[in-house]
Amino acid sequence: MKKSLFVIFFVLLLDQTLKFWIKTHLYLGEEINIAGRWFIIHFTENPGMAYGMELGGSYGKLFLSLFRIVAVGGIIWYLMDLIKKKAPSGLLISMSLILAGALGNIIDSVFYGVVFSDSSMEIGRFLPANGGYASFLHGKVVDMLYFPIIESRFPTWFPFFGGESFVFFRPVFNIADSSISIGVALILLFQSSYFVKKEKRASEEEKAELQHDL
Repeated sequence: MKKSLFVIFFVLLLDQTLKFWIKTHLYLGEEINIAGRWFIIHFTENPGMAYGMELGGSYGKLFLSLFRIVAVGGIIWYLMDLIKKKAPSGLLISMSLILAGALGNIIDSVFYGVVFSDSSMEIGRFLPANGGYASFLHGKVVDMLYFPIIESRFPTWFPFFGGESFVFFRPVFNIADSSISIGVALILLFQSSYFVKKEKRASEEEKAELQHDL
């Protein structure tokens, strides 16, 4: 339980601290080169899903915010159930990473439109006198991590995209997105050990205890 709470708190602290700094110090679209052209802080706001994907319209945004809240409720329930069942620490940490990431983006969607001014014409202000740029549940997610590691063109013989320019990795994302991706990747990589049958796990624990006693 303590490990899960620490992971959630730590990820949220990093995510929200960086988003707050970006929102209150940079203009929308402004960039800071961290490692040449390979790692750039690029301030953008995402009205939709992770990695820049969108669900159109005001109702689409409302649906997405409500869906996120319901999904987080389900993740919390599942994580609590795993804790009660004494699931492997790796699985608990993975689910905590996913939960922390989901919470980080929910905070943006639910509150940022209310507590920040619009960043399109000025640097965003926290708790502006004239109110925020959007209503409750209609905030935009702050993204800033950009890794255009490869910038090139497809060869002319390449199907459909021959001669066109491309960037890898193009999406701009945030710490919350990264936390979700890492959590999911860990579950996929270690699912065989995370989801071993209860009887097998109990047997392995009994063997370990017996070896320790000997």
